[in-house]
Amino acid sequence: MKVKIDYDLCMGDRNCNKVCPEVFAYDQDKLISLVLVDVVPAPLEDAVRQAARECAPGAIIVEE
Repeated sequence: MKVKIDYDLCMGDRNCNKVCPEVFAYDQDKLISLVLVDVVPAPLEDAVRQAARECAPGAIIVEE
């Protein structure tokens, strides 16, 4: 699985960072979340899916 963020939609509310800090980080300068990995480790896939579901603007894009 891969994941990316549509930076035009990201509101920087940090929900994804709270749900899965192993995959998402927060950029203090740009006020947006970042993806830390190229490929999501299998044990974290459910957390990434949850973060995508909880992303209010739909900025998290999961590629199965």
